[in-house]
Amino acid sequence: MSVSTAAYFARRAAQKERVQILYRRALRDTLNWAVHRHLFYQDASNLREKFDANNHVEDLDAIDRMIAEGEARYNKWRHPDPYIVPWAPGGSKFTRNPTPPAGIEILYDYGREDND
Repeated sequence: MSVSTAAYFARRAAQKERVQILYRRALRDTLNWAVHRHLFYQDASNLREKFDANNHVEDLDAIDRMIAEGEARYNKWRHPDPYIVPWAPGGSKFTRNPTPPAGIEILYDYGREDND
């Protein structure tokens, strides 16, 4: 295997990873825009068709340009107020019940202590 072949495969692997990350982010953001699940399914299908339309491209520079255009389009159209799961960081319930401070002992046996 020559150096150029290894570089080609390394670049293709990096492009594949960037496309997968872009697709996952766009799919998650599509869920933010959809009000009902049946609307999401249609939007997700349209998104998949857009990605599959360029599946045949082999030119590395053209692929890089398409990835850059896709990332720019994603950043332009991403949801301004995305849905955040309430218990995730940034959610409304995150750290609502913080862990107790050090030195406080919590018994989880609820009255079944050893009576020695």
